[in-house]
Amino acid sequence: MNAALTALQQRLGHRFGQPELLTRAVTHRSFGADHNERLEFLGDAVLSLAVSSLLYQRFAGSDEGDLTRIRAHLVREDSLHRLALGLDLPMVLRISDGEAKGGGAQRPSILADAMEALIGATYLDGGYDAALALVGRLFAEVMSSAGTGAAEHWGKDAKTALQEWLQARRLAVPTYRITETRGQAHAQTFEVECAVPALSLSKKGEGRSRRVAEQDAARRLLDELIARDKPGSGLRD
Repeated sequence: MNAALTALQQRLGHRFGQPELLTRAVTHRSFGADHNERLEFLGDAVLSLAVSSLLYQRFAGSDEGDLTRIRAHLVREDSLHRLALGLDLPMVLRISDGEAKGGGAQRPSILADAMEALIGATYLDGGYDAALALVGRLFAEVMSSAGTGAAEHWGKDAKTALQEWLQARRLAVPTYRITETRGQAHAQTFEVECAVPALSLSKKGEGRSRRVAEQDAARRLLDELIARDKPGSGLRD
């Protein structure tokens, strides 16, 4: 194992007994045949179970619907992308030269897939307890900062939250349009623009489906609106 992967292992907080799993987890299919897609498949399921367990304990008063929406918020591509950046995953990702030149090491979909692959690799290497501990560490900050209103806040999808924000200010609902589609038919990435013409604002989002990309774009635009919604900004009631 090289120094970069050894450092990643330390950041993850899990020492791999089978270091080849860690190497495979950070290997994109463009790099070679021994890539991370099978680990990603496994890690997706393990992540869902681990996050469900953590939420079940953290939000004892929330119902199934709220917990389901909160889980969707936490395991979405954008959340995993942020975790990957926090782990400096782009620095150790193994991708082809062509993919690297196209910015692949920073692409949210590729980094999110690698995060799931790392969780899958940890599960195979150390079992469910090790994977649960890893997920707990990854989400520790957001879990610890979650107050009593977090379930309601996280439980609302971005498109709904954005629409309600705009309607409360008597502004028209946003518009969505696909601006780019990348990849082969079985593994496409969609780029969608969410716009609020009345405010001359727009944001782009990405996802493996149009729906996911729309949610990502809506969340980015809503974050921008909330940041601007300060006294004197002209956006408040």
